[in-house]
Amino acid sequence: MQIFSGSSNGTLASKLGKVGEIEISKFPNGETRIWIKEKIEKRVVVVQSLSSPTNEHLIEFCLICDALHRGGASEITAVIPWMGYSKQDKVFRSGEPLSAKVVAQILQIARPTKIITFDLHNKATLGFFDCPIVELSARPILLEYFKKKWSMVNGQWSNNFVVVAPDAGAVKASTEFAMELGVGVVYIDKKRDLVSGKVEVVGMSGEVRGRDILMIDDNVFTGSTLLETAKELKKAEAKSIRVGVTHHLYVPGVQEKLTASAIDEIVVTDTVLEIRNPKSEIRNSKLKVLSVAQLVVDEIK
Repeated sequence: MQIFSGSSNGTLASKLGKVGEIEISKFPNGETRIWIKEKIEKRVVVVQSLSSPTNEHLIEFCLICDALHRGGASEITAVIPWMGYSKQDKVFRSGEPLSAKVVAQILQIARPTKIITFDLHNKATLGFFDCPIVELSARPILLEYFKKKWSMVNGQWSNNFVVVAPDAGAVKASTEFAMELGVGVVYIDKKRDLVSGKVEVVGMSGEVRGRDILMIDDNVFTGSTLLETAKELKKAEAKSIRVGVTHHLYVPGVQEKLTASAIDEIVVTDTVLEIRNPKSEIRNSKLKVLSVAQLVVDEIK
């Protein structure tokens, strides 16, 4: 089975196996040009996260798939670790599109045999696809990592360790994660201004003083929820604060804010290519990146 990669996440693609030769360039007017430079097999894998620049990566994916079909591929497994537009899964205001559904329809124009993705913001998004789509979870990787962070005594976690759900959207995943670890969970009540995006914490369901905190979420976008929650947890005298998320979107300036915050460690996966800022000396001091490559390989097999 051949593996091809768009320009969004060649590093992850290379962890799956040898990546086929493909040339991605632009015409003078800015249109994308694709050229598969080797003989195409019947079964192929295309790796492309719909990360920034999202629209460009979406078009790349569709053109790559078309080139592969025309070159003789009969089965295309699309690995789209981060499903761009997936946070726009509802019509929040009158006059807005249902963007996640529109993008799902665009992706299917490329005729993938199957799509593999990770930790969607809303599982209802799966219903926007008519082709087979598999949603994998990075939770086992994060679970294994954090299990090594805190020692157990007589098979029990220390009473100092607690999982915190930073918002309503993270409640289910946080509760399940806490249950798998056998620890308690604290829920954060917050409100967000839909116009300005400002987040305000208005309450907590439990005690966090002197405790080691772990926050689990599906993605880091602007980081506003994590930053505001970490600030409130620190005010409440939490001992340490760690964060585990599947997708880090690397919005410019966000990682620097997270690094400068009260958060002690941010653990993410490589569903989105890590963006390094050579001008920032503190860039990597708190960031840990785990790979989802083996989970993808297992699913493809």
